[in-house]
Order: sequence, then structure tokens, then C-alpha cells
Amino acid sequence: MLTQLKTHLILTLLLTPLWAHAQLNIVTTTGMIADLTQNIGGKHVKVTALMGTGVDPHMYKATQGDLRRLVKADIILYNGLHLEGKLQEIFEKMARKKPVFAISTLISDDQLIYHDNSPDPHIWFDITLWQKAGERVLQILITEDPNNQKQYKQNAQAYLEQLQQLHQWVKTEVQTIPKSRRLLITAHDAFGYFGRAYDIEVTGLQGVSTASEFGLQDIRQLKELIVKHQVRAVFVESSVSPRFIQALVKGVEAEGHSLTIGGELYSDAMGLSNTPEGTYIGMVKHNVSTIVNALK
Repeated sequence: MLTQLKTHLILTLLLTPLWAHAQLNIVTTTGMIADLTQNIGGKHVKVTALMGTGVDPHMYKATQGDLRRLVKADIILYNGLHLEGKLQEIFEKMARKKPVFAISTLISDDQLIYHDNSPDPHIWFDITLWQKAGERVLQILITEDPNNQKQYKQNAQAYLEQLQQLHQWVKTEVQTIPKSRRLLITAHDAFGYFGRAYDIEVTGLQGVSTASEFGLQDIRQLKELIVKHQVRAVFVESSVSPRFIQALVKGVEAEGHSLTIGGELYSDAMGLSNTPEGTYIGMVKHNVSTIVNALK
């Protein structure tokens, strides 16, 4: 009898899928995706982000440690839309052996912003698009771990409702800035979706990717725009060197126009872990409060 019980136990362990008795080991590229996945996956997932605070995903190169984490992962999630350009080849190779997914695939072409025929990858700045990314994460978790789909659906519903409330809050806050002052100038053009969704004009010193270059003509045009609209503040970004924005401020001031740095925004990475800004919702609230306080 004892031998039969042992045999039954061994067979049960061998035949039971990994997800039925262990957390899914999920590796993501950005912290935003990690936060989204953790909120939907809950206790059934262990999520690791390759890119921490202050990291620029446009220029990111995988380390040996990253490669080890990717090899050990049950699922790999990335943004797509060319955000992680230098990692794309690695993901294509990994996809032959394990589940590798872009979380942006539910967003249709007509919802994307294009620059020179390339999509703007910064979809998290329109909260309604980030909800679409959440729906995609939910699909992936249910497909890879159907045993826990009820919990995933409950988690997703609760978190997506929080995002809907956040979306309404952002709209209300931005509306407090007088229309004539709604001009957001940052280090690179990461806030296009934010501008479209919340009715604020945005422009960046660099293009959509921090790998893009800018020249004296770009700086001259930006100076003219600042003076024309009597812009009072511009913003640096946590994942981009502040020196170009600092030089812009000095250049504008040299021409007799008062301009300040309104604060630091989180663009391609969230804040430090265990801080409010280390979550997606906290990051958005920080950015919006910083923008409104400087421009209102």
C-alpha cells in the first residue's frame, strides 16, 4: 500500500505542469511592463525587469546576466514597436524555444503615432493604450497558465479599473493648465501619446529615440517656439542626460527670456523600487503633478 502511494505521488509530480505548483518566472524588459504583469499575475508570478530606473531602453544592450535571466525565464515580455531595438534579434532567437511576446500587439495601427514610417513606442503615456497592453498580458497569462485564469481575470479587472480612474484624474489635472500654456518641452520626444490623449502640445529636443541626433537648426526652432509661447519651464528626464536641456535654458536666458527647468519626468523608466514613482501609477502621478505645477 505504501509503495502504491509513493508511485502515485511520483507520477502526479511528473505529470503535473510546472505552473500548477510554482510561480511563473517572467522576465520583462522595462519596469512598466514588470509592474503591469505583477499586478495582473499576482501571487502566481515572479517578475524580473531587465531595465531599472534611469535606464534608456533605446540604447540598452543585454549583459551576460540578462542572457542568463532570459534563458531561465518561463515567459519573456517586451514592449515592441522598436523600443528595445538592440534586443530584438535576441528575442527572435529565444522565441524558437520559449514563449516570447510583445505586449503592444492589441493596439491597432490607427491608434499608433508614426514618425518617418516608424511607430512611436511610448504607448504607456496614454493610459487607455496601456490598458490594451494589460489586456494582452492577461491573454498571455491565461494561455500559458490556464489553471489560474480566474485569479488573473479578477486581478486584471481590479487593476484596469484603477487605470481608468487614473486616466480621468490625468485629464482633469491637465485641464487646470491654461490652454495657452499647454506646451510640454522635454529632452526627447517621448510624450506624444500623452499630448494626444490629454490635449497638450509636446515637443522634444531629440526625436522619438534617444539615438536620434539634433542640430543647431533644431535648437534655434525650439528657442523661437519657447519665446513665441512665453514658455516658463522645460523638463529633464530621468533616463536621458540633462545637459542638452540645461544648455537650452542657458541659451534662451541669454536672449532675455526667463526659462527654468520645471522638474524631472520619468519617461522610459520608472523611479526606484519601493517608492511611489517605482510603480506605473505613481510614475504617472509624479509626471502629471510636476508638469501641472510648472506650467499652470
